[in-house]
Amino acid sequence: MPKSLNFTLSESELKIIATAAKSDKRPEVRQRALGLRLLHEGQTPKEVAQLMAVSQPSVYDWYHRWQTNGLDGLANRPKSGRPRKTDHSYVEQLEIAIEQDPQELGYHFTIWTADRLRFHLEKETGKRIGPTQFHALLKEHGFVYRRPKHDLADLQDPQAREAAEGWLDEPKKALKQERSTYSLWTKAP
Repeated sequence: MPKSLNFTLSESELKIIATAAKSDKRPEVRQRALGLRLLHEGQTPKEVAQLMAVSQPSVYDWYHRWQTNGLDGLANRPKSGRPRKTDHSYVEQLEIAIEQDPQELGYHFTIWTADRLRFHLEKETGKRIGPTQFHALLKEHGFVYRRPKHDLADLQDPQAREAAEGWLDEPKKALKQERSTYSLWTKAP
C-alpha cells in the first residue's frame, strides 16, 4: 500500500504560499500556490484537481515540485521549441534598411512597408520569416509604422503658392475682437 502524503505546511511555508497566491506576478505560481494551500487546509488532491480544473497527477506534481524547489518549482519550466531565425545581426540589418531610402537600394518604391522590409531582409540575409513573426519582431524592438505625410508642393506653381500664402496671412494679421474672459460664449465677428 502506498504511503500517504502529509500536505501540512509549516508556519513559514504557509506564509510564503499565501503571499505567492495573492501577489506573485506569475499566474501559474498563483494558481499552484492556491492549490497547495487548499491541500494544507484538508482538501484531497482529487478535490483540488476538480476545483482547479486540472488533473490529479498535476496536483501531486505541484506538491513534489514545491518540496524540491520551493516557490520557483511552481513556475513553468522552460519549454523546448524551434530556435529563433532572427538574431542580433538580422535586427542590425533591419535598422540599416529602415534608415535608407528604398530607391537607393534599387527599388522602384519610396516607402518601406512591413512586407517590403521582410522581403528585402530575406534577400539580404537569406532568412525567410513569416509576416506574423516579422510584425512581432518589429514590435519587440520598438519599431512603429506611421503614415506618410503626402506633400504636393513639388506639383504646385511656386508663384501661385506664394501669392496664396500671402493672401491667407492677411486674415491672421487682422485685429482680433476682444473676447470676454469670464464666459466661454462669445459673439461671432
